[in-house]
Amino acid sequence: MSEYLRLDIADAVATLVIDRPAKRNALSYDMWAAIPGLVAQVAADDSVRVLLLRGDDHFSAGADISEFAELRADAAGARRYAEAIHAATDALTGMPKPTIAAINGFCIGGGCEIALACDLRVAADDAKFGITPAKLGIVYMLPSTKQLVDAVGPAWAKQILFTADIIDAPTALRIGLVNELHPAADVVKRATELAHTMAGRSQVTIRGAKEIIGRITAGHFEEDDAVHALYANSAESADYAEGVRAFLDKRSPKF
Repeated sequence: MSEYLRLDIADAVATLVIDRPAKRNALSYDMWAAIPGLVAQVAADDSVRVLLLRGDDHFSAGADISEFAELRADAAGARRYAEAIHAATDALTGMPKPTIAAINGFCIGGGCEIALACDLRVAADDAKFGITPAKLGIVYMLPSTKQLVDAVGPAWAKQILFTADIIDAPTALRIGLVNELHPAADVVKRATELAHTMAGRSQVTIRGAKEIIGRITAGHFEEDDAVHALYANSAESADYAEGVRAFLDKRSPKF
């Protein structure tokens, strides 16, 4: 595990904090490599229903480029580094539980990559966004490019990747890169409110919805046996029984 990543768990919400302020939360190779294990820990913890990712003044200024001369010195090193990034983003994308990125300050390069791997992005109204491999001569990975295209569409994905420009928060909201904007002081509070709202909803519904949305974004539009099993399991679940009972009793459900 990395000394610059901290995992806190309270009230059904796990918070993964990027804590490297001296480098504006730039992500080292060791940090990328530690993320899958931390995500797996959250996924396996039955007390946790939502994962929240955040920094403090900055979400993340991206990958730690000071390592590149040594760790990405040739094609083999670049491939090894890319595999660590892909493992981190794939772990977040594959999390069965909801994930929320709370974004202050810089969300650049690898930081934006991590944020896009989350289900929701709540950002400060003065946050800055960018994906900048065009300044480094790096070809952005296909899975992360797909997540960018899914969020903003192909035209904006091309503009972001071709120009490496920094995007302001209102533009990020307008193009769908983020879900909500709030004053910087309120971002973590709002993201935590969303996390607790989701934690109080039916987990059968949420996990089923996440599975089906993932299928749709992967280009699978037909209902198959696995999808029918999601429907059947929900109909027979304790959540469904409680939801109907609570509606008839005119009270809030307790899932």
